[in-house]
Amino acid sequence: MKKDISDEEFLEKEFDFSKAVRNPYANRVKRTITINIDNSVYDYFKNQSKTSGIPYQTLINMYLLDCVQNHRELNISWK
Repeated sequence: MKKDISDEEFLEKEFDFSKAVRNPYANRVKRTITINIDNSVYDYFKNQSKTSGIPYQTLINMYLLDCVQNHRELNISWK
């Protein structure tokens, strides 16, 4: 009778992880959301995506991340 081993045990037996490097981006977990944005915003980032070669969703995330990292505050005035 063959004993079943877990995937983890298999990996440890088959591969040498002694020189493995931890993924520096592993802590940056992303959340999938649905948002409504104006067509002009979508078009802008799609065009930027074509120019830069970076996916438009990544560009939007990068822009928002820049706002977070630089503690940008909203300046809204209602007329």
